[in-house]
Amino acid sequence: MDRQKFADAVKSNLENNIYNHSLSLEACMLGLYDYFKSSNLLDDTEPTREEWGISGLIHDIDFAGETKELHPLRTKEVLAKYGLEINDTVQQIILSHDKRQNIVMDSKAKWSIYCADSLTGLITAVAFVYPDRKLASVKVSSVLKRFLKEPKFAAGTRRDEVAECAKPEGLNLPLEKFIEICLTSMQSIASTLGL
Repeated sequence: MDRQKFADAVKSNLENNIYNHSLSLEACMLGLYDYFKSSNLLDDTEPTREEWGISGLIHDIDFAGETKELHPLRTKEVLAKYGLEINDTVQQIILSHDKRQNIVMDSKAKWSIYCADSLTGLITAVAFVYPDRKLASVKVSSVLKRFLKEPKFAAGTRRDEVAECAKPEGLNLPLEKFIEICLTSMQSIASTLGL
């Protein structure tokens, strides 16, 4: 899979803020993969690192125009317009970020995209309240505080889904650790995001 071709397709099909969200989720997915891999917490049935990353990158590609209402079911259709294809593993990970699809959550990749999807927006919103509007200034404690104690802050964040990161049958990660991994991952691409 040519990552740059997928990135170009996402950029040309989506509004800039959703494109940046897609880059953020890709970074989170790769960061989570690396964390689990280095901790020997991935079994042989897990998708590849590339599949984790591409899933995050293109998960919202159909969230525009005439395909928006049926998102995320039109991913393959939109990709075909750009001459791109994905395998069934990537398709299943993408479908996992939408609770309505009732996908069997049988991999850490699926749990990761599901839990991290809306966390990226909260982290970005926290950066925006700092005077410099930079991810580098954001602390895990600030994100955690706004997540737990300020439900009206970034109200679109699906906090219940993010908090499922702690489920033993899922990622089995404390919320604070999950936020730390995703924040660090987003900070690593801050210049690309303009944050």
